[in-house]
Amino acid sequence: MEALTIDLAEKTQVKRTQLFALFTISFVSTAFGGAVSTLMSVYLPDVVKEMQGHKSPEELNYLSGSINSLFIFGWAIGGFLWGAISDKTGRKKALILAVASYGIFTILTGFMTNWYGIMICRFFSGFGVGGELVIAFTLLSEVWPQKTKAVYTGILSISFPVGIFSAGAINFFVSSWRQGFFIGIVPVLLALLTFFFIGESGLWEKHKSERLNKQEAADQLFSATNRKSLLIGSLIFGTMLIGLWAIFSWMPTWIGSLIKGDSHEQRGLSMMCLGMGGLTGGFFSGWLVNLMGLRKSLIASFAVCTIMAFLLFKTNAGFSGIIYAEIVLLALFFGASQGILSVYIPLLFPTGVRATATGICFNAGRLFTAAAVLFVGVLVIVLGGYSNALFIFSLVFLPGLFIVLFAKNIQPADHQ
Repeated sequence: MEALTIDLAEKTQVKRTQLFALFTISFVSTAFGGAVSTLMSVYLPDVVKEMQGHKSPEELNYLSGSINSLFIFGWAIGGFLWGAISDKTGRKKALILAVASYGIFTILTGFMTNWYGIMICRFFSGFGVGGELVIAFTLLSEVWPQKTKAVYTGILSISFPVGIFSAGAINFFVSSWRQGFFIGIVPVLLALLTFFFIGESGLWEKHKSERLNKQEAADQLFSATNRKSLLIGSLIFGTMLIGLWAIFSWMPTWIGSLIKGDSHEQRGLSMMCLGMGGLTGGFFSGWLVNLMGLRKSLIASFAVCTIMAFLLFKTNAGFSGIIYAEIVLLALFFGASQGILSVYIPLLFPTGVRATATGICFNAGRLFTAAAVLFVGVLVIVLGGYSNALFIFSLVFLPGLFIVLFAKNIQPADHQ
C-alpha cells in the first residue's frame, strides 16, 4: 500500500512537471512569435536605409509593404494548414516543426542581402508563427486539467503582447537589424526542448484513428445560420486586425518621419508602449466583459480605437511625449478586443463546428489584413505622408463598430 502511494505521488509529480514544461515552452514560444512578428516593423527604417540602392521612394514603400504583407499571408496560411498537420501527425511533432520553422527563417532573415530573400524568409517566419499559435493553444486545451484550464489559457493569451514589447526592447538595445534577427536562435532551442520535455496529447492519441464524415461536417459548417455567423465573425475580427496591423507595421516608420536624425530609441519605446498596452488590455479583457457584457465591450473597443487613431495620426505634426500615452490607450483597447473576440466568436457556432469555424474567422481576417498592410505603403505618396495613410486605414474600425451594432440579433450558439 505504501509503495502504491509513493508510486501515485511520483506519477502526480511527473505530470505536474510535464504540465509546467508545456506551459513554459508554450508561453515563451508564443512570446517569441510576437517578437518575430514585430521585429521587421521596428527595424524596417534601418533595413530600407541599408538596402535602398537606387530604388525610388515609391519602390521602397512598395517593397516595405510587401515584406509585412507576406509575413501576414504566411501567418494566415500557417493558421489554416498547421491545424490539419497537427491532426494528422500529432500535436507535439507539429509544434516542434512550427517553432523550428519560424526560428530558422528568422535567423536567415539577418543574412539576406536582397529584398526577395527577406520576403521569402518573412513569409516562412509567418507560416511558422501562425502554426505555433494554433497548436500551442490546442495542445494546452487538450492536456491541461479542467479546474485551472481557463486561468492558464488566459495567461497564455498575453504572451504574444509580451513578445511585441520584447521586440521594442531588442530594437532599443540592439541597433544592428541583422544582429536583432539572431533571436531566432531561441525558438530553435525551444523546439529541441519540446522534443525532450513535452509529451503527446493523450486526447489526440485516443482519437487519432477516428475519421469524420467530411461531407456532413461541411454541410453543418455552411448551413444558413452558420454562413451568416461566419460572415459576421470574419468581418468583425478582420476589421480590427486590419487597423491593428496597419498601425502595428507602419508606426515605427511614421515616428521616424516625425523626427530628424536617429529615431531608433523613440521607435523602440513606441513599440514597447504598444506591446505593454496590448498585454494589459488582454489581461483585463475578462473583467471588462464581466462588467459590460460581450457586445458592449466590443462596441467600446472599436469606438475607443477609432477615436485614438484620429488623435494619434491627425493631431501630432511633430514628435512629443504625448504620443506614448496615446499609443498606450490605443493598445489597451487593441489588446482588450483580442481577448473579447476570442470569447465572442467561438460562441457564435455550435460545438460540432466551433473550432473549424473559429479558425476560418480568425485567418480569413488575416488574409484581408495582409492585403491592407501592403496598400498602406502604396498610399503614402498618394495621400501625402504616413499620418494620412495610417489614419485612412484606421477608419476600418468604423465598419467593425457598425457591424457589431447591427449584428445584435446574432445570438451565441450552444455553450456546450
